[in-house]
Amino acid sequence: MLAHFLQLFGGFIAPLVIYLVKRQSRFVAFHALQALIWQGVYFVCAMIALAVWLVLFFGSIAMHVQAGPSKGPPLELFILFPLIWLFFAGGWIATLTLAIVYGIKANQGQWAAYPIIGGWARRLIHVERAG
Repeated sequence: MLAHFLQLFGGFIAPLVIYLVKRQSRFVAFHALQALIWQGVYFVCAMIALAVWLVLFFGSIAMHVQAGPSKGPPLELFILFPLIWLFFAGGWIATLTLAIVYGIKANQGQWAAYPIIGGWARRLIHVERAG
């Protein structure tokens, strides 16, 4: 349960510590590994989104400067920034939802698996579907 809830405050560090300390318990390792994989996937997606935003942002500034006298900031700034903000806000909401739902299920002793990521965690720690 702690691996799920602490990812809200500690990112990937809390699930990693719990996974490394409690590897002998397959149940704890399974839940900690799910939270750890989610944090890794979200981090990679966030870095890709940030890189794309930076390239498009600076590219639009460069194109705007070459177009002649400035009439204000480029329109892309007002389109791209809210989209990136929505992506990060959506990621936080997804993390919050996963932490609450699967933290409660882990506390109840259920082998509940995150969508897609749960299968990866099961394969990595060699746990059958039945638990």
